[in-house]
Amino acid sequence: MKIPSGRPHRKPSSMQGTVIILALLGITSGGEALHLIHLPATSNVSENAPPATLVHKFSVNLSVSLSPVILGFPMVINPKPFTEAFRVNRLSATNFEVVTTGKEQLDFERGPTIFDLQIYVKDDAGVTDVQILTVQVTDVNEPPQFQGSLAQGLNLYIIERTNPGFIYQVEAFDPEDTSRNTPLGYFLISPSKNFRMSANGTLFSTTELDFEAGNKSFDLLVGVRDSRDLEASTALKVTIVNINDEIPRFTSPQRVYSIPEEVPLGTMVANITAMDPDDEGFSGHLLYSITTTSSYFVVDQLTGTIQVAQRLDRDAGELRQNPIISLEVLVRDRPSGGQENRMQITFIVEDINDNPATCRKLTFSIMLPERAANGTLLLDLNKFCFDDDSEAPNNKFNFTTPSGAGSSRRFSQHPAGSGRIVLIGDLDYENPSNLAAGNKYSVIIQVQDAAPPYYKNSIYISILTSPENEFPLIFDRPSYMFAVPERRPARTQVGQVRATDADFPQSPVMYSISRGGASLQYPNIFWINPKTGELQLITQADHETTPVYILTVEATNGEDRSSVTVTVDIIGENDEKPICTPNFYFMVIPVDLKVGTNIQNFKLTCTDLDSSPTSFRYSIGSGNINNHFAFSPNAGSNITRLLLASRFDYSSLDTVWDFKLLVYITDDNLLSGRRKAMALVETGTVTLSVKVVPHPATSIATPRPRITYQIRRENVYSPSAWYVPFIITLGSIVLLGFLGSLMVRLSKAVYRHCSSTTRKDKRPLAKKGDMKSMKREAIVESIQMNSVFDGEAIDPVTGEIYEFNSKTGARKWKGPLTQLPNWPQPSTQHRGTAGEASAPKHTGR
Repeated sequence: MKIPSGRPHRKPSSMQGTVIILALLGITSGGEALHLIHLPATSNVSENAPPATLVHKFSVNLSVSLSPVILGFPMVINPKPFTEAFRVNRLSATNFEVVTTGKEQLDFERGPTIFDLQIYVKDDAGVTDVQILTVQVTDVNEPPQFQGSLAQGLNLYIIERTNPGFIYQVEAFDPEDTSRNTPLGYFLISPSKNFRMSANGTLFSTTELDFEAGNKSFDLLVGVRDSRDLEASTALKVTIVNINDEIPRFTSPQRVYSIPEEVPLGTMVANITAMDPDDEGFSGHLLYSITTTSSYFVVDQLTGTIQVAQRLDRDAGELRQNPIISLEVLVRDRPSGGQENRMQITFIVEDINDNPATCRKLTFSIMLPERAANGTLLLDLNKFCFDDDSEAPNNKFNFTTPSGAGSSRRFSQHPAGSGRIVLIGDLDYENPSNLAAGNKYSVIIQVQDAAPPYYKNSIYISILTSPENEFPLIFDRPSYMFAVPERRPARTQVGQVRATDADFPQSPVMYSISRGGASLQYPNIFWINPKTGELQLITQADHETTPVYILTVEATNGEDRSSVTVTVDIIGENDEKPICTPNFYFMVIPVDLKVGTNIQNFKLTCTDLDSSPTSFRYSIGSGNINNHFAFSPNAGSNITRLLLASRFDYSSLDTVWDFKLLVYITDDNLLSGRRKAMALVETGTVTLSVKVVPHPATSIATPRPRITYQIRRENVYSPSAWYVPFIITLGSIVLLGFLGSLMVRLSKAVYRHCSSTTRKDKRPLAKKGDMKSMKREAIVESIQMNSVFDGEAIDPVTGEIYEFNSKTGARKWKGPLTQLPNWPQPSTQHRGTAGEASAPKHTGR
């Protein structure tokens, strides 16, 4: 408040000042706090209520500061008993509701019926309130319920031809009857002549059920009724299980079959058919078999067809003596152990002219190891060949010279014509000439009668060389060393390994990582292609965590295994941002701070995992209006300080006093000397808030007596509470006026006391100049007390630093003072009194 200097100012009386102070204290202490409306309360909710069912609505009365309710509040805390069945929904900024969550079923019969929920609310200013909501669960009459799988329907099975009687006991329960003593009534909703149900839930069959008669299944609907006529139902499906009680019947009429000898193997010579009454006349579930011991024929167990399984030679063996073969065919319905039937059939083998020299086996396959020695006997054909003629020379035969692809100079008979095939050449699998032949050879030999007409038969021998493991599996290097930059992404190829085996044929080699490659975050950061041996990254590597990985790669071709060491160097790159402390800082400085001053001794300390301390560069991005701030040093050190670079111009240039400085810390101070495309630079950020006080407050020394108020309460300042500085300023003016009035009254009392004492002493009057001297001495004569300031604090409103005396409560601002507050001039009629020193001149702008 500004008071004109030329007019007298009336001081309020002490009583008026006291009334004003009490009024102001009432204003500051008044107002309502945050609290819940419509709580505490009691609400009801029905049992089995669905999710989102409304339980109770309430609202929140905000405090005078209008601080909003924090998101997530109000909330339910400490429910008694504990439950997750309720939650709070936000309807608006101040209106809310309590609803069910559906996480727990509210059951009046089994669970708690009363819940005490504490509703807890909190606003942005930290003000809280807690009230109790009591929720009572009300009972709802529920129909009976079937238990377990019976509620979804049940399949029952009855074996056919079972005597009528008990089938199944149906059970249900009434949710309201917790003791289960009240009987329930059961009945069939869909009556059936084959079934009935008793009142206690027992299901009976009334007739004997035959599967073949067409009764395969029945669908029944069972109902249950409680004492209040509430009903429930469930479905029963009764399936008749077919049993095997009918024998199969043959339908093929033929019993005797004639076949020629030497028919090809697999030739169908008979077809036996039958049917099963249990299978509704179909034969798909019948199995056929031959019970007679015979190696000449086989029967298809599903179709009943009989085929030739062995050569039928009329001139040899048992067929020479008896060409008739009798078989017994058995037909059985499935599954095994069921009904069966049997039938006798006869095969007559007819003779044909087939008496050349022959062999029991005309084709042979022989496997020889590649290192087999010369002279090794491969095959003796005399053990397989014969002539069916009974007399010499018709039963004599010999063998021709071996021939065939690849057999030249490798195989021969020893002695000639004996049928003994021996090895005479080289079978090395790696030999180029053998490799060209595929290591597979064919030998053809003819068996020929010694007597005319010289019947011949050809014998084919296939000889395959089996490879042997002669050479080990080895890698093309004794060890591998690869390098990959740490910024390379996943699937980057690191290198490739290769293992080979000199053996032929070459089996495919499979590669795997048997050891190494783990990191703190991943069990393995490398992957190897099992077929090609290509090593790739699974994820991006980190040089700072692990600079070198040593892997053991294993290769196998199914026979041999081999391993090799692979060293992967992770090449470090600049991929870590500088990290500085503090990351955020708030400072308050006076407007007349000297240029070059380290602001509040602020120091920024930075670290970087992959850069040296001399690589940092510091720059200020947004917020440095008029370039008032700078860092020193601005590069080449991990420690820098914030300096005031230019003075503040309060008169015209500067208009902003709250600076939000965004500081960039770059880890390459040589960026200007190299190409940007080649530089890998990372930048960190720090946010600094600087508040400049244009008119810093000053401490005013006034002569004794004075009153010091010490407020022992935290001053919590909020920008939205605009009335706080206004009330403080107004209260200070009223208090100073009150103190001024007391000083004036004290001066008048001292003046009257001195005047009366002079008259009583009857001393000679002093000169006018002497009186002035006496007045001046009376003014100077006062008690001066020097306060000792032993503490320091920051004003939470202005951010200024001040010193204080812990005993007396006296305060003074710390640092240079640029401007003192202006005070009104005292009126001329009070000059020369003791109150003159207590009223500094007002020089307000």
